[in-house]
Amino acid sequence: METTLKKANDLLRKGQYESAIKLYEQLLEEIPEMERFIQFNLSISKKGRKSSDVDKFILHDYALICQNLISLKPMHQIVRNASDTSHWQSQGEDPYFFLDTNSDGLITTDWHEVELCMHTPYKRTNAKFYFDTGMGFNEAGSITLTTESGQPARRIFKLTKTARAIRFDPSETEGAFQVKTLRFDKIGESHARSGMLQHLVSQCLDFTDLTTEVAWQRIASEAKLLNLEPLKHLLIRYNETFGTRPNPIAYEEWLENVETPSLPTPKIVLATLENIGLKPLISIVMPVYNTPDIYLRACIDSVLAQSYPHWELCIADDNSSKEHVRQILRDYEQKESRIHVVYRHENGHISSASNSALDIASGEYVALLDHDDVLPEHALYFMVQAINYNPDAQILYSDEDKLDANGQRFDPHFKSDWNPDLFYSTNYISHLGVYKLALLNSINGFRTGVEGSQDQDLLLRCLPHVENNQIIHIPRILYHWRAVEGSTALASEEKNYTTEVGIKALTDYFKKNGPLGIKVEAGPAPNTYRVRWPIPEPAPLVSLLIPTRDKKTITEVAVRSILEKTTYPNYEIIILDNGSVMSETIEWFETIQRQDARVKVIRYDHPFNYSAINNFGVRQAKGDLIGLINNDVEVISSDWLIEMVSHALREDIGCVGAKLYYNNDTIQHAGIIMGLGGVAAHSHKLFPRDHPGYFRRLQLTQNLSGVTAACLIVRKSVFDQVGGLDECNLKVAFNDVDFCLKVREAGYRNIWTPYAELYHHESISRGQEDTPEKQERFSKEIEFMLSKWGNILKADPYYNPNLTIHREDFTI
Repeated sequence: METTLKKANDLLRKGQYESAIKLYEQLLEEIPEMERFIQFNLSISKKGRKSSDVDKFILHDYALICQNLISLKPMHQIVRNASDTSHWQSQGEDPYFFLDTNSDGLITTDWHEVELCMHTPYKRTNAKFYFDTGMGFNEAGSITLTTESGQPARRIFKLTKTARAIRFDPSETEGAFQVKTLRFDKIGESHARSGMLQHLVSQCLDFTDLTTEVAWQRIASEAKLLNLEPLKHLLIRYNETFGTRPNPIAYEEWLENVETPSLPTPKIVLATLENIGLKPLISIVMPVYNTPDIYLRACIDSVLAQSYPHWELCIADDNSSKEHVRQILRDYEQKESRIHVVYRHENGHISSASNSALDIASGEYVALLDHDDVLPEHALYFMVQAINYNPDAQILYSDEDKLDANGQRFDPHFKSDWNPDLFYSTNYISHLGVYKLALLNSINGFRTGVEGSQDQDLLLRCLPHVENNQIIHIPRILYHWRAVEGSTALASEEKNYTTEVGIKALTDYFKKNGPLGIKVEAGPAPNTYRVRWPIPEPAPLVSLLIPTRDKKTITEVAVRSILEKTTYPNYEIIILDNGSVMSETIEWFETIQRQDARVKVIRYDHPFNYSAINNFGVRQAKGDLIGLINNDVEVISSDWLIEMVSHALREDIGCVGAKLYYNNDTIQHAGIIMGLGGVAAHSHKLFPRDHPGYFRRLQLTQNLSGVTAACLIVRKSVFDQVGGLDECNLKVAFNDVDFCLKVREAGYRNIWTPYAELYHHESISRGQEDTPEKQERFSKEIEFMLSKWGNILKADPYYNPNLTIHREDFTI
């Protein structure tokens, strides 16, 4: 390409315009991403400029092209578009190029600016560049650049080591795209500083209306406090504005295509308010302490902008030391009669300040608002709408997202409906929370001594006074949680002390409301918890049922792993032999029964019917608890049965499920979500073993609608109460889903625990119905499930209507 370009320029200098034009047009097809440079030369050729003019323009432009010439090598999930070779086609969710560059200066340790312009089918696209500096391509050596289709985007960066190679990920989605411009410029330090300051002043709320000189002074002051070089701190603040958010493009598209069209017009709001019966006054309680000017104003302005008019804002200033806080609050008090402020004379921390605000509340309901967060325009409108649908509601909560330094929304949390065991594991309720004022008064408001976990403690102390159906979830984003330095929204790790007070809040709750012997421990991440439930002594007998037909090798692995690794002291294993004929299997059955008295083999000589086999096994079982166990599992955690039994013994719990992995250490089962794929499917299937999951749901004990019978523990009394497995309509598929739904319908909560871990040596591709007979049977089982549970399958309370039903990955 460089040779062709040089030849074309030489022809242009010699006045051989027609020949030069042909070569430039050839180059346009070969390297469309350099169109801007080549078109410039092409235009000179077509105008037939004089030699002196050509030299003046060409020499400069040729140097620029050579400095920035980049060749794209498609490496993964990218091909040329068949119908238009100037476009590329992404064929998956991980497309990438390797970049061939024509200049050593491009990848040295220095300041650089990348410019990218692409045409894509999406309004905005996240592109990513990885720099291999000797450790391979990794996230630490990467930068993200969000581009709008057809618009150039730029980002300044600095390499600390010379890069050996560059990888370019143009997007995270399938579809056609065109790279119009991709260039790297080496820039000086002063250019880098000036460019980053200009970006902060124009893009970051913290620096709005500042000159670059004043912005630099602020950066220098912050850097001094942090003991950092000012330029290094500037780069950190600059990089923060680009963010490292998961799935931001999908969310932006959701906001545009789903949320925005669903919002009411002013006319609809007025009509609704005229027709609804309940129009309660909502008291918004907001403790304030040294809030930055811009955030405090934005927070109060978001309340003033509410489309629902019947509110009061009850603010308690916790003796702020910064003068601007009182001045701002007094200004708003004078402007708006619905704003009431208490000025505390001593700093008492957030619980005391919240109580001061609560003392002046006169509404029927109380909404909790942090002093730097934002309510969307219709937050209270949708809350009141929900109150009218649920007039007995005592507690309401919504979904939420976060605001970055630029005020852009990201990281939406689409939550489960009321999920007690998930709440014991983490405060997923969070924002926006609305409570009956009478309820809060009955528990004397916020408790001091649990600051940092005061909201979770508040709800825990409310629970004994409310029924589960009085806690209402609104599946809409009604709260924007600002992600600023030092906030739990940005990084919970910055407030590790909150985990300790969270443990105190939970421990105090269970002392008053749980059985003796409950222990609360820190969970796998900050602000998460593990609740250990007690098992009585002597431990009750558990009957583990393992259906099999031959397959001696895998069945032996399952049985021996249970016998050798399980620390639970009281269980029996009942192998349900569904017509084994192989001599090695029959010999092993005899051997294992002689070796261990806990193992018993019972013949079931009838055609295969998974439901009937297990129902038969339950009738033979002696235990108070039943374990439905596949013959292809293998125990990993020795306390798996202790964990599962501890939950199964709880009177409000029905089925208990485990965390199961495929052989390759990816997730096989983390609970069942109704509606996925039409009927039901497994949560987080094929995620890596150590992945936290959607908002850490792969790491936390939680209630779910169903769990797989590959490893399921349930009280025998509950099994019998719902009539066991359906051996008439569901002989093979969906019998465990149906069973779990029957248990849920009977008033029990099903639960999944990540602390009971086993392998499930089922093939990842298993489940194909590959004969006409199997396909017919499977179709009938689907029809039965849809007929019996149709509406239930469409709205899983432990999922969210804003999440996909086409995949198992909790994406939007």
